[in-house]
Amino acid sequence: MSAHGGDNMAQMGANSRALKISAWLTGIYFVIELGIGIYTGSVAVISDAFHTFSAVGGVVLALVAARIARRPADETRTFGSGRAEIVGALWNGAFLLIMAIIVLVMGAMRLQNPIDLPTTPMLLAAAGGLITEVISLRLLYAGQKEDLNMQGAFWHILQTFVGSLLIVVTALVIEFTGFLAIDPILGMAFGLVLVYASWGIMRDATKILMEGAPDDIDLKQVVARLEALPSVSDVHHVHAWTLTSNSHVFSAHLRAASGHEAADILRTAHRILRDEFGFHLATLQIETRCLDEDHALDLDFLSTRVLRHRHGE
Repeated sequence: MSAHGGDNMAQMGANSRALKISAWLTGIYFVIELGIGIYTGSVAVISDAFHTFSAVGGVVLALVAARIARRPADETRTFGSGRAEIVGALWNGAFLLIMAIIVLVMGAMRLQNPIDLPTTPMLLAAAGGLITEVISLRLLYAGQKEDLNMQGAFWHILQTFVGSLLIVVTALVIEFTGFLAIDPILGMAFGLVLVYASWGIMRDATKILMEGAPDDIDLKQVVARLEALPSVSDVHHVHAWTLTSNSHVFSAHLRAASGHEAADILRTAHRILRDEFGFHLATLQIETRCLDEDHALDLDFLSTRVLRHRHGE
């Protein structure tokens, strides 16, 4: 196993542990908060408990997706199951969007008829939530930077963290000013933040599932670097996509003057793609003449003939 592959497995293991701990912490707190809500009869606390439960679902979904993603490649899944993390991120993004819509609708309804809320149980529930959520956010923070699946779980926990802060602010404002509308106003404001976050996660996940080129890699620069290699006269049929978070794949056809330089060209090109551009896997074909069939031209974004065809020339 390469060092890069070993690092990926270590990071996946660390992410899995962080998700497990976060799921347990959030799940235990959900039971405690629900108990406080039932004991006091506070609708606000019971509502926040189910809000917390949604975060548990988001973390568990991310954990299941991460576990599936660790399965190795086989005859039916030759690239492995890494895309499970992206599917999990897409579902988590949709889950967040649904929660955001519910928050906005409930906030709008509550704004029309604000109710007096019991502040003491609200503060007790919020205090317990803040403790567990800070721990979970700390555990998930590093992994969510480069893992879309972890990012979805992180936002679910962040959602409940902000919700706990809003409960504190709401309780204090109501206690000292009696301004009841603060609850739906703050809730709707954060609902808009959730819409933005969920849309970003779903957009990135969809792009990966549609095999879009990685945002952090300039393909024109990659092509120029390969065309600058000795004996390489042309680079075409370039394709780059992302298998899962931070794991990019590249393929291309390289035209050489003769087949004698093929081994040296491949060795150098693979090193460049791995070390300079960070591709996890590259598949290269060396040609002395173009072997492409006409029906494949629509898949080559570098082909000028494709552009002419599209413009009716």
